[in-house]
Amino acid sequence: MVYDSFVTTTFDIKGYRITEQLGVVRGITVRSRSLLGNIGGGLQSLFGGNITIYTELCERARQDAYRDMLMHAESRGANAIIGVRYDANDVMSGITEVLCYGTAVKIEKE
Repeated sequence: MVYDSFVTTTFDIKGYRITEQLGVVRGITVRSRSLLGNIGGGLQSLFGGNITIYTELCERARQDAYRDMLMHAESRGANAIIGVRYDANDVMSGITEVLCYGTAVKIEKE
């Protein structure tokens, strides 16, 4: 099982050594903005500042992609993930793909 403390953007985990690399793991989600969300976001944008409707949508998408990456790593027998990154791309207008990926590894305490 992969724990949050063993998920890192770096390529090592202090106090642990990598015993096996299991390959790239990823989680992906595709989200669209709803009509009501677009209206609410448009209204919020009139006043400036943080557009919370879109912030919440983006955070949910990142959480889902992260969760799916953890499940992928677990299915490969990993207990850690190194080199974690996020990426996002527009699939089409109003539809965005969020990808979370890294390298699944097995680690043990030094």
